[in-house]
Amino acid sequence: MGWGDLGAFGEPSKETPNLDQMAAEGMLFLDFYTASPLCSPSRAALLTGRLPVRNGFYTTNGHARNAYTPQDIVGGIPDSELLLPELLKKAGYTNKIIGKWHLGHRPQFHPLRHGFDEWFGSPNCHFGPYDSSERPNIPLYRDWEMIGRYYEDFKIDQKTGEANLTQLYLQEALDFISKQQASQQPFFLYWAIDATHAPVYASKQFLGTSQRGLYGDAVREIDDSIGKILKHLQNLGISENTFVFFTSDNGAALISAPKQGGSNGPFLCGKQTTFEGGMREPAIAWWPGHIPAGGVSHQLGSVMDLFSTSLSLANLQPPSDRQIDGIDLLPVILQGKLIDRPIFYYRGNELMAVRAGLYKAHYWTWSNSWEEHSKGIDFCPGQSVAGVTTHTQEEHTYLPLLFHLGRDPGEKYPLSFASEEYQRAVEHISGLLQQHKATLVPGQPQLNVCDQAVMNWSPPGCEKLGKCLKAPESDPKKCSWPH
Repeated sequence: MGWGDLGAFGEPSKETPNLDQMAAEGMLFLDFYTASPLCSPSRAALLTGRLPVRNGFYTTNGHARNAYTPQDIVGGIPDSELLLPELLKKAGYTNKIIGKWHLGHRPQFHPLRHGFDEWFGSPNCHFGPYDSSERPNIPLYRDWEMIGRYYEDFKIDQKTGEANLTQLYLQEALDFISKQQASQQPFFLYWAIDATHAPVYASKQFLGTSQRGLYGDAVREIDDSIGKILKHLQNLGISENTFVFFTSDNGAALISAPKQGGSNGPFLCGKQTTFEGGMREPAIAWWPGHIPAGGVSHQLGSVMDLFSTSLSLANLQPPSDRQIDGIDLLPVILQGKLIDRPIFYYRGNELMAVRAGLYKAHYWTWSNSWEEHSKGIDFCPGQSVAGVTTHTQEEHTYLPLLFHLGRDPGEKYPLSFASEEYQRAVEHISGLLQQHKATLVPGQPQLNVCDQAVMNWSPPGCEKLGKCLKAPESDPKKCSWPH
């Protein structure tokens, strides 16, 4: 979902009344970022509080390549990483993930091995349908075992866009919250729905209800579901004891626009890029009785901060034996403070850009290759900016491209290299970059090796359902990451 997809962030059709109300009752973060411009690495960062280059969710198969966890990936979240639910268990929390996991699908990467007590959802994206000979359809799990597969048992109609998955995920959330409240059990719920990821889907009652087409229908259903979750917390009398945060894993995918892509507001490009449209996210904090209503923060925030903030809420300290990139946002949320910190924009193994205050310096620019672009793959449709949205990887290490994001949020007007303003800002950002690189110990890259034999042929529970498939011989290869 993109920064510009909510009414509270200026979307003109105003079709997100519940999220807009959440913002009116809580705090809007206008400068909130993901840790990577696509799904798997950003989710790994959220749950570890660490940049993907530290937690292993990146590739070294090519320079500055985006990589994720399709079903032939061999890697996943390493045992050495400490995930938020593992740590929250120490304070007695029960933890549930609903929806997309995306941190590896082989048995050792299962979410219940990494701190979650319950799971209803899928290890991969809802791509398909597949033929079960070249590749299997993606499974859905309840806890340890699969309960069916997308397109076979959990229908997604690619012609109409109809699927009732968001409704299933909503009911799971409501039931889990009720159960924890009844047993007076503190809980962490990670509600990771994926209806706005192409192929976009919505349930029957939402199809055709948006001015924005199918994508808007999906957004409306997500908005409606979040409204029901917040109302449920209020009806159970636990809203003042429950911290809720809404954000996205990356910017809207403009490659599938306009029919299946969202809006990144005034920002440049979208998913897969380290321009603002790829990494700046809608973000809302809600905690009635604690967060002053109608707050707007210009704090530079990150999904990694949800790790540190959640630990702080549970009176736990972050691990001291590793570098944590997230910060505790409670002073920002509860007291309106601003914490000085930079934002680092990575694409794979390369630091592409750094933001400090209102300035953003690009050390590398790359939209995507000419070869991919000539096939119609465009991450910046209608937004070409000469010398900025480049189709070859351009290095600017010695003379970074500098933008003032207050005056120029769309990154269209680089500051003059000769100006005093440029020299002052770049000198400051260079110091932050040197400090960062001095602490950087890259993790073992998890997204380098692919093998058809590790796909979802025979997940646990397939025997009961008669859904086990024969895997091919193992043949590990380097994954190809064109972006």
